[in-house]
Amino acid sequence: MALSEVNNDRGELRILENLDELRTDLADYIAELSEAAVKERGVFAIALSGGSLIDLMGKLCEAPYNKTVDWAKWYIFWADERVVAKNHSDSNYKLAKDGLLSKVPIVPSHIHSINDSVSAEEAADEYMFVIRQLVKTRMVSVSDISDCPKFDLILLGMGPDGHIASLFPNHSALNETDEWVTFIIDSPKPPPERITFTLPVINSASNVAMVVTGESKAEAVHLAIDNIGPDCPSLPARLVQPTKGKLVWFLDKPAASKLDGLQFSE
Repeated sequence: MALSEVNNDRGELRILENLDELRTDLADYIAELSEAAVKERGVFAIALSGGSLIDLMGKLCEAPYNKTVDWAKWYIFWADERVVAKNHSDSNYKLAKDGLLSKVPIVPSHIHSINDSVSAEEAADEYMFVIRQLVKTRMVSVSDISDCPKFDLILLGMGPDGHIASLFPNHSALNETDEWVTFIIDSPKPPPERITFTLPVINSASNVAMVVTGESKAEAVHLAIDNIGPDCPSLPARLVQPTKGKLVWFLDKPAASKLDGLQFSE
């Protein structure tokens, strides 16, 4: 590990030497949270995203994790999803199924994906209903300061524009506070129709991990983490501030290269 430090209210930074180290550190982190949640609640409710995240979670399919993690206790959700068929190359479900879920013994009925045969608005409403039922049975915890679901872990990537889930800069979805899940039909990157967790749900989680790699994200990482003053644009990623949970950033050195005050030893 290159270094790990706590950066005021922006959470814990874990900056890894290379992608292999990051994959191992991320697998350890997820396995530890899974074990703690199963011990405390009997289940582990985890929300995934798309992009490179699933590939970076790949070590979980290998020893020792594939045997030591209590996969039967996992309940899988998506923090955002593209409103496309489940076998479509743009589907976050397909990405996760191919890269992770088909390789470990997760109970199929514990995998909660969206209804891909309805409109984006209907898909968001249905997904919120599904989550609401699981909150009632406490498969998903509930926040003690709001009525929001309290996922054990929400895993997020970040785009070069600072978007997280399908919450894009200057988009009205960022201001949604009443719904747990909202929809967009005008995503600035294709495909245009998506559903996404809202900021109150993301910020109600027990743990949020931001997993960001590559030099193309370095400027956005700087703007999301460093004290940049009031004049700079507020990226969606900067609005991830768990109310009572813990935020951890997993960064490789290129993604962390523009952070203030970091000196890497060669």
